[in-house]
Amino acid sequence: MIGKNILEIRKKKGYTLSELADRAGISKSYLSNIERNLNMNPSIHVMKNIAIVLEVDLKILLKTEASHEEQVNSDSEWIELVKELKDSGIEKDQIHEYKTLIEFIKWQNQNLEAKK
Repeated sequence: MIGKNILEIRKKKGYTLSELADRAGISKSYLSNIERNLNMNPSIHVMKNIAIVLEVDLKILLKTEASHEEQVNSDSEWIELVKELKDSGIEKDQIHEYKTLIEFIKWQNQNLEAKK
C-alpha cells in the first residue's frame, strides 16, 4: 500500500521515477522496488525524504487503511446484504447452509476468469 501511495502522489506531482529518486537521495531501482511493493519495509529516513520531496505529510505516504468514507461504504454494503438475506426469510442459523452454494459460485467465477 505504501508503494501505491508513493506512485500515485509522484504521478500527480508530475515527477518521473528518476526525478523523485534523485531528489530523495535514493537509487531509481530502490524507489521502483518500493513503488512495486517489492520492498515493503523502507526505512523511515527514506520515507521522510520522499515525503519532503513530494511535499506531503509522512502520514499520507504511510496510510495503509481504507479511508473512513470507504470503510463506511463497505459497512453499509454488508448491512444491506444482511437486510436482504433477512427479508428473503433466511435466519442467522441457516447462513452456514449456503456456504456450499457460495463456494460453488466462487469456483465458477475463478474458472470463468481463467478462461479469459
